[in-house]
Amino acid sequence: MLFHIYCTAAVIFFVISIILLQKNRTAGRAMLTVSTVAFIFPALFYMWVLSVFYFMYTVLAVICGIITILLAITILLAIWGQLKKKPIIIGAVAAFAICFTVLFGYKSYRSWLVKVPTVGEGADLLYEYSPLNDQAKTAVLDSPCELKINSDFPRLDGATALYPVYSAFANAVYPEYIQRDEQYLTCSTTGNAYNKIVSGKADIIFVAAPSEKQKQYAESHGVELEFTPIGREAFVFFVNSQNPLENITVGQIQDIYSGKITKWSQLGVQKLGKIKAFQRDEGSGSQSALLRLMEGKTLTEPIKDEVSGDMGGIINTVADYKNFKNAIGFSFRFYCTEMVNNNQIKLLGVNGVKPTEENVENGSYPISNSFFAVTRKDKTENTARFLEWMQGEQGRELVEKTGYTPPK
Repeated sequence: MLFHIYCTAAVIFFVISIILLQKNRTAGRAMLTVSTVAFIFPALFYMWVLSVFYFMYTVLAVICGIITILLAITILLAIWGQLKKKPIIIGAVAAFAICFTVLFGYKSYRSWLVKVPTVGEGADLLYEYSPLNDQAKTAVLDSPCELKINSDFPRLDGATALYPVYSAFANAVYPEYIQRDEQYLTCSTTGNAYNKIVSGKADIIFVAAPSEKQKQYAESHGVELEFTPIGREAFVFFVNSQNPLENITVGQIQDIYSGKITKWSQLGVQKLGKIKAFQRDEGSGSQSALLRLMEGKTLTEPIKDEVSGDMGGIINTVADYKNFKNAIGFSFRFYCTEMVNNNQIKLLGVNGVKPTEENVENGSYPISNSFFAVTRKDKTENTARFLEWMQGEQGRELVEKTGYTPPK
């Protein structure tokens, strides 16, 4: 706020100085000197700091840098008495007008971009499935839980899309005071969960199969992981609901994400132009599923987004899916249909089969993945008991009631 006031004062004093220069050169130069020393040069310095250290190498940085240079040149021209010449005045005004038009246009574009519906895998939807929420959608057992644990509670973590499952497990087994303790029930997403099971900060994680890097990370730390199938889920691809496409083949998916197919017209869809193929962060469960589907083919560079970093600067990160009319993205069926529940996206059939729960169960949907309860080989006794219970009738009941397909 103070910076904005300071810049406004600089502009006001600069304008007054220019007006005085036209009427009284001595008074105008005196006012310009005072305003330059007190306001304008400090404001220019702050703008330079802002453009270099905050916006870094973004479009905003370039615009701010150009405006800063223009202001400095204009001030020097004023001091040298050159601003009285009409061509220079017209040129300066035109340059500033262009810069501020570009700045306004870019800011308007960024504002519009924020309003485009997003499908991410963030934690903002988890509360709906938290056992601590009185109105939670968490699945519950029809009969009292058969597993009793009174101490040494296993610490649960995992993927966002699987939180409803292991939240239901915790709700059935753990007393409320343990459910409230984040060390026993948390959701740090797939990549972090794999790191925590290796480092010993989690006892059971609920995730999709690991990426090669995650396997290597465990091996490099001498940790042997065990994978227990808890259920199966459809790996789905979705587009904007306005997109007329209803079905896609596995081969076409591979061609899109390897860069062989780049336009919707190559899939028979007209007037949508270039395909915006969104990906997920490396190490996420859905990105690992995509890599397995690609069968070794090289992925195209993912779409990046500019976000504020921890230290205040702008950093590039893999963009969450934004629901442009020409976009395509992927995730797991339950997350899209239940957790996001977004009628602005449409799930595509793959090889002519829709990703319904029934088609996952009967095996007709071609891209179904198992998800796992991952433990260390040197797990505790209570962790082994918890794992055994999850594989029994009550564990399968909660998996099915949540909306996933139990393992065969």
